[in-house]
Amino acid sequence: MRVVVYGAGQLAQMMYLAGSPLGIEVQAVDVNNDTVVHPVSKSPLDTSLDQALEGADALTVEFEHVPEHLLEEATKTGKLMPSIESILVGADRVREKALLEGMKVANSAHRIVTHLEQLDECIETLGEKLILKSSRDGYDGYGQWRLANKEELPELKRALATLNLEKVPLVVEKMVPFERELSLIGVRNKQGDVRTYPLAENLHYQGQLHVSVAPATHVDDALQAKAHDIFVKLAEGMDYVGVLAVELFQCGDELLVNELAPRVHNSGHWSQSGAVTSQFENHLRAICGLPLGDTSAIGPSAMINIIGCSSFSRELLSIDGSHLHWYGKSVREKRKMGHINVTTDSYTKLGEKLHDLSQYLPLEYFPKLIGEAKRLKG
Repeated sequence: MRVVVYGAGQLAQMMYLAGSPLGIEVQAVDVNNDTVVHPVSKSPLDTSLDQALEGADALTVEFEHVPEHLLEEATKTGKLMPSIESILVGADRVREKALLEGMKVANSAHRIVTHLEQLDECIETLGEKLILKSSRDGYDGYGQWRLANKEELPELKRALATLNLEKVPLVVEKMVPFERELSLIGVRNKQGDVRTYPLAENLHYQGQLHVSVAPATHVDDALQAKAHDIFVKLAEGMDYVGVLAVELFQCGDELLVNELAPRVHNSGHWSQSGAVTSQFENHLRAICGLPLGDTSAIGPSAMINIIGCSSFSRELLSIDGSHLHWYGKSVREKRKMGHINVTTDSYTKLGEKLHDLSQYLPLEYFPKLIGEAKRLKG
């Protein structure tokens, strides 16, 4: 079998590594120049994009911001999974909100803003504490602004004055006093079979995911079932095929959907060593029409992103249950360079291992690590 992935970053690389034992060959497309490349070495392959699409059994994406003309060409083959409609939902928050509202899936109260004057109305209807998100091309904290009170509004309007909001609207949300951020990774195949992973708890810093812990602590069967039901409603409603990530706010016993990611996701990387079947393998299984794998957790796991640095000791691999995944990128501020997975058999031991891990890392780049180690150790 052969799968072509639009995008040539670390997610395509990890799909390649997951596909090899299954006999699934994965090729990647550098969407900046429409070149077919090897997902690990990034070396151009001796095949054109048209030839790659013709020879593929399935086409998929590693990120949602693939140029639409490429997605349209992929759709014509009948091999693109998930569908172009599902991918575009992840690329456009206006579409995303419309989907959630149409399916009656709980999410943050919001307004769509195409003119700055509408922000005054947003304050009247949603309150003074607001978060503003660009409807397109915003990720890892980029394209977001916050309003703490109405006295800040004039300054905020000046900051937004150069934006073309008619072309790229803002989604303005009521700031939700949530308890924590969770995510659910789930997968649905072409036969309609669905599996979901245990909820993961996500810790962010400056808009970027730094640490995920899965299964999330203090999750009862009822909360996991609510998350599963949300996934099923969304996946079946979109006739979705592949892995879908659902980012959630927990507010007491309720869950609000924050964002959707129509692809394998950073908060599911823990599954590489912490679940019976990784999200990458299950995505390939789903789009290739194979039976889905067991999504059960092997034990408590943590995923720690390596962001903006490359100077750390590989001796961290001396910690039992630790695994390093390096992406081979040049260093840049706020760039995800790799991640570390740690898996063990109790949350207390997980906290101890995260504390041990801190001895090998420059902690200025890992601001959430020590606090989470202490929390888990109790």
